[in-house]
Amino acid sequence: RIFYQSIYRSVYSFHLLFLFFFLRIHLIPGFIHSEQADWMFEQLLQDIPWGQRTHVRHEVSFEEPRLTSWYGELPYTYSRITMQPNPNWHPLLTMLKERIEEFTGYTFNSLLCNLYRNEKDSVDWHSDDEPSLGKNPVIASLSFGATRTFEMRKKPSPEENGDYTYVERLRIPLDHGTLLMMEGATQEDWQHRVPKEYHSRDARINLTFRIIYPEPDGVWK
Repeated sequence: RIFYQSIYRSVYSFHLLFLFFFLRIHLIPGFIHSEQADWMFEQLLQDIPWGQRTHVRHEVSFEEPRLTSWYGELPYTYSRITMQPNPNWHPLLTMLKERIEEFTGYTFNSLLCNLYRNEKDSVDWHSDDEPSLGKNPVIASLSFGATRTFEMRKKPSPEENGDYTYVERLRIPLDHGTLLMMEGATQEDWQHRVPKEYHSRDARINLTFRIIYPEPDGVWK
């Protein structure tokens, strides 16, 4: 669906499609033109209520190396952290959600915002495969600010016992105003991350629009 719509809807749209091992990615640079993206970035940086969450692993607590904010009618749980419902969408976020919905044909009901303040902020290897996202979740990732590298690696087969040494890998630079779509079995078959970088980087905002469902009773959190 997105593949055909992106061809006809924008001459600025560069559509990159990977169809191997059931991976489906769509990359649209310039989805938000640079002039618009500039003021949107500044407004989001100033207006969103950014916060830093704390993880507990092996009885040791540590702060996430980035800031986040959640929007949606339902809570969202990941890595034992529960983001409480927040139905008070910022008008700019609502506008961006509607623009992406018109472009893709999907309807999103939630949003996880990430702020990478500098090159030291990151997110480790993971898949967005929480039960509340349903099977084969669709995620629209919109980037503002400094370019950061989005890395992906294919999950190893059971025979490899969790060894990622020889798995397929991708490195995708996400520029100011770029939209990245993940569909199909991407989350089931692949992990992704935004690593720390050695060179100085300015702030980057990443908006990940999602379709979330009520969590089934008894789901581990």
